[in-house]
Amino acid sequence: MTLQLHNSLTRQVEPFAPLDPGCPTMYLCGPTVYNYVHIGNARGPVVFGVLAALLRRRYGRLKYARNITDVDDKINAAAKALGTPISTITDKYAAAYREDMAMLGVSGDFAPDIEPAATAHIPQMIAMIQRLIDQGHAYAAEGHVLFAVDTFAEYGKLSRRDPEEMLAGARVEVAPYKRNPGDFVLWKPSTDDLPGWASPWSVGRPGWHIECSAMAEAHLGDTIDIHAGGIDLQFPHHENEVAQSECAHKHHDGSHKTFSRWWIHNGMLNFGGSKMAKSVGNIQRVHDLVREHPPEALRYALLSAHYRQPLEWSDGLIEQSVRTLDRLYGTLRDLADVEAAPAEIPRGTEAALDDDLNTPQALAEVARIAGEARRCEDPAERKRLKSELLGAGFALGLLQQTPEAWFARGASNDDDARIQALVDERNASKQSRDFARADAIRKQLADEGILLEDTAQGVRWKRA
Repeated sequence: MTLQLHNSLTRQVEPFAPLDPGCPTMYLCGPTVYNYVHIGNARGPVVFGVLAALLRRRYGRLKYARNITDVDDKINAAAKALGTPISTITDKYAAAYREDMAMLGVSGDFAPDIEPAATAHIPQMIAMIQRLIDQGHAYAAEGHVLFAVDTFAEYGKLSRRDPEEMLAGARVEVAPYKRNPGDFVLWKPSTDDLPGWASPWSVGRPGWHIECSAMAEAHLGDTIDIHAGGIDLQFPHHENEVAQSECAHKHHDGSHKTFSRWWIHNGMLNFGGSKMAKSVGNIQRVHDLVREHPPEALRYALLSAHYRQPLEWSDGLIEQSVRTLDRLYGTLRDLADVEAAPAEIPRGTEAALDDDLNTPQALAEVARIAGEARRCEDPAERKRLKSELLGAGFALGLLQQTPEAWFARGASNDDDARIQALVDERNASKQSRDFARADAIRKQLADEGILLEDTAQGVRWKRA
């Protein structure tokens, strides 16, 4: 099987082959840590984490970097409002981000190997800016350094926008020191009340775009295999990364080195009929959602649509994901008497993921296997199907807890014991034909959100 990925650069689905067959490289734009992230910000880490795990299985190794932007005007404003150093803000929210992503299953093979922070790479940014100046692609003006877009003939090749459209879309700052209105900032001076670092041009701080170019170069090299991120970053952020990196990295003959061979972009989450965004005010924070709902259900929901398509986020989607996982974990519970072989990722699951990360099809494969398992009575086949169900779930970062843990979510052991005692009492009441008491217990449990299921193995319970 060959992995096929849609390349935003060519607008085509292409067979993937890394430059180094022993170790592909991938970079994902990470968060700006001035507040808790919203669930739309989690779509990339979740879906591209599935890609990371696939690449590790396929090639044995992967160098995967996901950055932390810890210097930014929004961070500066938050720190200034609280009268604290920016590190007080960024350390808190970077830690919260890591915790929230881990709760969504972005850990182990699904997590990055490297998490570079912008403030730890200021020397590398200054060095890259100086190279751009030396090669005539950037210029200093009034303490600023700007990239001269007209020195890169291929500017716009990623977003395929014409210059006037790019100028309008970038919301560029009009400034007298710019040679071209579309020139963008690589370095800007800082006043005494803002964080700043010494540079040849001013005590200042980097522009956003140069941060990712410098961190990718530092950890993954001049040319990387895959650069991922949200479609909203394609322009201007990714377009400017291409310009900076390719102008800073040249072959001996003076031609530009390719910055990223594949660009892959996830679609936006919509909520309430419009794109989820802090500026719109329609966000749902991961930090809250993972405490209100089973985190695995949130992960399932994020994988339920193809990554390149918009995803309509709603309470109904979360509830549907919980019900689906109830059925899947119920199937595993019914297979508790089967000793599973080592988890094996089925060919159908791998084929779905090889088809441009078709996670909806991969989830359909999980449902198909579970359906076969529920109907199967042959012991050998049940063993095979349990192995495939666990393997298919593993490829997606799902079904990795025990059924008991899933159905006991949000409850203490004492509460579980109390519920089981009521279930046992109800069973005894039915056997003694005290149907009034049995019905009363069922109603009590239903009022608490506990559903009873009659199975071949007896009565089982789960939380609604």
